[in-house]
Order: sequence, then C-alpha cells, then structure tokens
Amino acid sequence: MYYKFSGFSQKLVGAVASAAYAPQGLKPLASTESPALIFGTPTKLASDSPAAVSYFGKNKVPDLQKLFQKADGLPVHLKRGVPDQLLYRTTMALTIGGTIYCLVALYMASQPKSKK
Repeated sequence: MYYKFSGFSQKLVGAVASAAYAPQGLKPLASTESPALIFGTPTKLASDSPAAVSYFGKNKVPDLQKLFQKADGLPVHLKRGVPDQLLYRTTMALTIGGTIYCLVALYMASQPKSKK
C-alpha cells in the first residue's frame, strides 16, 4: 500500500502509486526541452581535440618541480632569485618598521601628559 501526506487532515493517508510518487506541489515544473543556446561558441569534447592542445601553452610544472626540488640549501620562498629576495626583504623591513612604530606608540601612550 502507498501513503501520502494529506494537507487537509495533516496525516498520512492511503493513496494510489501515482499520487504517492508525485504528491501535490512537487510535480516537475521544468520543461523537458533543452534551453536556447546562449553563447554561440560550441564546446569541444576532449575526444575531438588533439592530444596536445595548442592554446593551453607550454606546461611549466615539470620545470618548476625541478627548480623547487633542487637541493641547494635555499628555502622554497627564495628559490626564484632576485624577485623573491626583494619581496622577502621588503616584507621583513615593513614588519620590523611596523613593530618599532607600534612600540613607540605604546611608549608614548603609556607616558602621562605633562600639564602646563
């Protein structure tokens, strides 16, 4: 036997299979037709395209893996040379400068104001 929720009595009541599987209010509203094409460019399937697609560019991952896994004693964040060193040193300078500024501001805030 099949059951469905009755909106009138607020209880489960016996029902036929078609009413139990598609209760009121839950009938499919979407049409079965596919929507109109929005963008004019068709999609390419992976099976249709050649093995190496030209618009992806060169795969840089193997080269970067060799660079970062080289045992030269440098930390990972400095392995790419001068740009990494400039970024690291700028970050350290700003961090130290900000710490000094905060300490000076705390010192000035802790001193009582002189009354004139």
